[in-house]
Amino acid sequence: MKLKRHFHKPVLDHKLAIKLSVAINLVLGSFVFIGIIFSEKIPDDLPKIQELVKSHSSRFLVGVLSSFLLFEYCFWIFRTNWKVHKKISFALCGTITLTLLISPVFTTFEIQFFQNLPADFHNRFIIISLIYDLIKSLIIYLVTQIIAIAIRNQEVLLENQRILFENQRLGVENIKNRYEALKNQLNPHFLFNTLNTLDGLIGYDDEKAHAYLQNLTSSFRYAIQNKKVTTLKEELKFAEAFTYLMKIRYGDNLNIQYAIDEKYNAFYIMPLTLQLLIENAIKHNVIDDERPLQINIETTENETIKVCNTIQPKIDVDAGENVGLTNLVERYRLMFSVDVFIENNGVWSVEIPLIKELRIENKIPRNDMITGINNCRGEPVCSPNKESITPKG
Repeated sequence: MKLKRHFHKPVLDHKLAIKLSVAINLVLGSFVFIGIIFSEKIPDDLPKIQELVKSHSSRFLVGVLSSFLLFEYCFWIFRTNWKVHKKISFALCGTITLTLLISPVFTTFEIQFFQNLPADFHNRFIIISLIYDLIKSLIIYLVTQIIAIAIRNQEVLLENQRILFENQRLGVENIKNRYEALKNQLNPHFLFNTLNTLDGLIGYDDEKAHAYLQNLTSSFRYAIQNKKVTTLKEELKFAEAFTYLMKIRYGDNLNIQYAIDEKYNAFYIMPLTLQLLIENAIKHNVIDDERPLQINIETTENETIKVCNTIQPKIDVDAGENVGLTNLVERYRLMFSVDVFIENNGVWSVEIPLIKELRIENKIPRNDMITGINNCRGEPVCSPNKESITPKG
């Protein structure tokens, strides 16, 4: 994510000094011309008009030069590392002092070469020009002060934006690390159980062991793809392969039924979700000839997929051990900012929100982060008996 600048930061340099000098003198010169028009002192013959244009042109050029020098001084003051009150004092006092020094010099030079004025009017013209230049110097100081304040405010905004960007980057790194840690706890869990089952089949039923190995290979090929998200259709194919593995082990004592609406096939789900829920039900419930385990997997109108199983808990299983399901809930919160709801009301059920589409906001730094963190939305509907906790089933 790049740090965006939503504004152009002005720079106190020579180009800006020239632009401001020209602009200020054009504005002030316009006021002078307007005053001449309203005073009806415009000459009616061409020589006098030419003299008037020459006079005001010289005023404009001299004004631009003196303004440029004052802007350069003020810019230099505000570019220093002095404290703010020191900059303000030196800029104001220096601007007035420089005006008192250079205005008489520039005005005298103007009189000698450009202005055609009576000799007895020279001193009066110098005083009038000095007052005019002092007013202009205050305007130059105020303009520089306003620009300096704007620059300081923009620097604060940029610094705040940089800090926010850094905090977001660190937050994403933290979420990514937590996600990877949780994911790494799920894959070994799956590997341990499936290899134990294969070990039990070898030497007992080699034909089933061979078929089991084929399906196990297919399942692991899916598991090691290291996808962040997958479609429901792909996840169901994997779940059916895993179901076959479990059916070989438990036979008719394990009954898994699917009721999936095809319109949800393109929705997104986290890989290994259904496998973990099926395995969780098998782990925590008794499965034998007298008490077969029934597992139903179905989609709902609320754009969720629900995995339900009968409750016949094992006595020798620690009720506090449920790392896989706890991590699954945490991963969905980290990945999609949605809750996995669990219901224990005679039948154990886990409802997983299906994600209709993945969206990534530009204001969040990706940094190769997991796809869709805090950007995907799937809103599950929670019944009164549902809890966003992880009780055992």
